[in-house]
Amino acid sequence: MNRDSAPPSRPSRRGRGRWTALAASLLLATGGLAVSGPSPADAASDPVAVTVNANAGLATVPDTALGVNHAIWDSQLGTAETSDLLKAAGVRMMRYPGGSYADIYHWRDHTAPGGYVAPNTDFDTFMAAARRVGAQPMIIANYGTGSPAEAADWVRYANVTKGYGAKWWTVGNENYGNGHYGSAWEADDHPDKSASQYARLVVEYADAMKAVDPSIKVGAVLTMPGNWPDGITAGSDPGPWNRTVLSIAGPKIDFVDVHWYPGGSAAESLARTAHIDEAAHLLRDQLARYAGPNAARIGISFTELNVGTGQNTQPGALFLADAYSDLLENGVFTVQWWNVHNGIGTVSQVGGQTDYGDFGLLSSGTCTADNSVCEPPLNTPFAPYHALSMMNLFARPGDQFVRAATDQPLVTAHAVRRVDGDLAVLLVNKDPDNARPVTLDYAGFTPSGAAPTTYSLTNGAAGVVTGQSGSADSRTLPPYSLTTLVLRPSSPVTAHPAPPGQPTASGVTDRSATISWSPAPPKGAPIAKYEVYRQNGTVSEQLGETAGTSFTVDNLVPGTRYTLNVLTRDTAGKVSWSSSPVTFTTAGPADSACTVRLSTASDWGNGWVGNVEIVNNGANPVDGWTLTWSWPTSWQQVSSGWSATWTQTGRTVTVASTDDNRRIAAGGSASAGFVGAYSGPNVPPTGFVLNGTPCTVG
Repeated sequence: MNRDSAPPSRPSRRGRGRWTALAASLLLATGGLAVSGPSPADAASDPVAVTVNANAGLATVPDTALGVNHAIWDSQLGTAETSDLLKAAGVRMMRYPGGSYADIYHWRDHTAPGGYVAPNTDFDTFMAAARRVGAQPMIIANYGTGSPAEAADWVRYANVTKGYGAKWWTVGNENYGNGHYGSAWEADDHPDKSASQYARLVVEYADAMKAVDPSIKVGAVLTMPGNWPDGITAGSDPGPWNRTVLSIAGPKIDFVDVHWYPGGSAAESLARTAHIDEAAHLLRDQLARYAGPNAARIGISFTELNVGTGQNTQPGALFLADAYSDLLENGVFTVQWWNVHNGIGTVSQVGGQTDYGDFGLLSSGTCTADNSVCEPPLNTPFAPYHALSMMNLFARPGDQFVRAATDQPLVTAHAVRRVDGDLAVLLVNKDPDNARPVTLDYAGFTPSGAAPTTYSLTNGAAGVVTGQSGSADSRTLPPYSLTTLVLRPSSPVTAHPAPPGQPTASGVTDRSATISWSPAPPKGAPIAKYEVYRQNGTVSEQLGETAGTSFTVDNLVPGTRYTLNVLTRDTAGKVSWSSSPVTFTTAGPADSACTVRLSTASDWGNGWVGNVEIVNNGANPVDGWTLTWSWPTSWQQVSSGWSATWTQTGRTVTVASTDDNRRIAAGGSASAGFVGAYSGPNVPPTGFVLNGTPCTVG
């Protein structure tokens, strides 16, 4: 979305609600299936069970993790006060020159035709601010009204003339918003506005920019899976935006750049952080499928995030901490809030606090048009700023995220294991009205008996409050709050061996995979063996062990996603931290009496028309059939269908033959179609069962 095509006193928010309305009208026109399933009980009086598994390792926190956006229409961009506030909050990456303004900005003369440029916001001023903050710059090269030559000259000025060492460069901003899919907010002077043309020019930009400085990293713009225009193919493109861009520009880029504004009410925005794991999985799957050889080298950045309600009150704060944590757990190398300063918008009451509709971390000190309501004084921190400060206290560069989960959706949990052996747990209470008692259980970590250091951010608070009290086992979380517990281990970290290197998966079949890793460096007692574990939520299931540095896992389930870790055990019986995870999906059965092909006839961004083809590979005809599969997520469903009887219970879809197609001859096939809906990433199912027999996936 575009929130940045006007000075900060008049932020523009050109939404895309018409696509949601279109999808809804199509679904209503086709009729709907009743979807049954349990609704979770969520009584405020019941203790929330929090489980932390320190042996189930996730991504390590990079030094670029905590980021923000700076915009050339913000006159405070280069001030010492603003920079010092960002440094205090732990900001380590800053993006310039500001969202959609990047596609009208010309760095040489510091102009943005059609936009507003504030004094003292030129590139050198920004770089001085970045250095004062201690943050790496991320710079957006002008795609919409610029050229590869202009971008290359910017790289030359930054890194050759000035010696800034600016490493991260993105080609354009939200360029899918140039009208190619019907909505236009992003400047684009190219006659051909297709995804294919954007990708071809990304290649030209990358070549020109790297000819000046081969050490830089060049990124391309992608869409968030499950968000407009994800899934839509327009014009003569070979597929949707992400597939098209990656298939052409993938070999030339070093990272991809994604934005996410979940929208909706405060409760809806806060609930949609549950989409992140599947969105990250789909992004990595798209990279692997379409970006060419060695696609694992391509990083993922999320450079704009914010909510639709409560931008500068507690919903924004809770969303920031929850989303930053979840994205970093999934290996995103930077997450950047929109924005540092943005200006007053629609004023309302959210959670009992005045919300100024301001997308900034810091107050701009502006007033409504009639001066009836004014923000707090300039640079007063809003609630999301305090949440960013909480993230700086919780997850530091070099810490490793580990699995944490709860049994109630209004409370979420995240955890990191620190280099010094400490364990930090972040607890998010999204209930605006009720305190939530929690109990905490730990695997792979034994806390000492000392009271944990506690950081708390409550609704309406002026900042994070630090204390030391309570136990590691239980706590009561205030309504609408963030709480971080820092726990000391019962034994020193030096007593444990080092973890092995990043594992990789190869030779993946329907039933097996070979996991390999580099050996753990020597530390303390000699290494006795390595243990391979599967992550089942927060439970670690041991799959095997070996004295070597590879292990073949057998007896896997076809069409199933697996996340594995490797741990080191020494001759003294001590166990290391977890390695980073490796995730892979087994293939469908290698041989089966049936094959199922699921295809997409059309997609409009939150709904689609699908077709299922069933092929009889057996020697005998099939007389009457029932096909089942399970959606990977709770937000996917079949709304209506034809050429079969369709039902869905929970996540499970059942498709039964009719009198017209009940018989499938040997070597023959039958087809049925449906309208599907999704309110988050549309993750394809990986396993189909026909009359009790698992099928090969075509």
